[in-house]
Amino acid sequence: MPELADVFRRHGPEYRKQYLGRILPSQLRAMRDIEHCRTETMGGHAYLCPDEDCGHVVYSYHSCKNRHCPKCRNEEAEAWLRKQQDKLLPVPHFLVTATLPAELRPLARSHQKIVYAILFKASAAAIMTLARDSRFIGGEIAMTGVLHTWDRSGGYHPHVHYLVPAGGLSPDHSQWRPAGKKFLIRVELISAIFRAKFRDLLKKAGLLELVSPQVWNKDWVVHCKPVGTGHQALVYLARYLFRVAIANSRIVAVDDEHVVFRCQDSASGKWQLRKLPPLTFIQRFLQHVLPKGFQKVRYYGLLSPKKKPLRAVARYILRADSGQGKSPAPGKPKPYCPKCGSTLRLLGRIAPASYQQARAIPQGRAPPA
Repeated sequence: MPELADVFRRHGPEYRKQYLGRILPSQLRAMRDIEHCRTETMGGHAYLCPDEDCGHVVYSYHSCKNRHCPKCRNEEAEAWLRKQQDKLLPVPHFLVTATLPAELRPLARSHQKIVYAILFKASAAAIMTLARDSRFIGGEIAMTGVLHTWDRSGGYHPHVHYLVPAGGLSPDHSQWRPAGKKFLIRVELISAIFRAKFRDLLKKAGLLELVSPQVWNKDWVVHCKPVGTGHQALVYLARYLFRVAIANSRIVAVDDEHVVFRCQDSASGKWQLRKLPPLTFIQRFLQHVLPKGFQKVRYYGLLSPKKKPLRAVARYILRADSGQGKSPAPGKPKPYCPKCGSTLRLLGRIAPASYQQARAIPQGRAPPA
């Protein structure tokens, strides 16, 4: 089956030539890493099957570990999920989603680091401000926020999901103030404060004049829905956090003229096949590559590292301290022979892009192309 790396290897040189000077360093790095992920360029290890009747040699190449690579980060997703599940409070949870208006998306695309940071800061401040209001919760809440930049079809659609417990810790830290099971905060109020704070921060960043004034007179989209204990919502967020806009499993065909891939219709949710010119497909993927070092998951309120003692107080009040430790991390899986199933024995290390220098590799057996 074709992969994203095949698209980059086949059409990446032409894309880089045509858009020279307009491609961001983070995008060039993503293209290069994905092209070479788990290939001889990255180096790796050679393993030998100890079964005398088999003797099969297996070459295992290193991953690029780029966060935009569709073949990497599965183990990181599982580790993050376990860690976040340990932090869940034993109360109902809500998923609050704050979406950037369409009028601001061109600005976000050209000033990613600034606008994404403002999106986080303005939406989180709006939710936390209203949570402290006695009409709703009247306390400090906990929030996990994850940035997502695509919609079901893979189009550019920046928004932030927040997982929020239904309640907060009172200002004097003496009691837990629960929210309703079906109602957290009025979304129209979050929308208004979110819009106002975003405008102020954009003005402070010197980008306000680049935006149409009409965007400040419309309602901004904020959704809030109950998600039970929050466990399944964390699984949902983990997929966003460690998944890329177009997974390898969705690419159907690659040739000189088109890339064919599966996507979901944003309105109906039904899967459909879509065909794009290769350079358009690459551009569509690269718009979701984040700036170097940008944190797409952020923690607020009781989940802030500085508020760890207060989170412990909340858990105590809720009688949630069960005394259980964190889930043990799974051991590293042993490599097995794909032919006979025996446990493989390490032969030696393969130096990146220098296989002739790899030690202990049987003569006459080169790594597969």
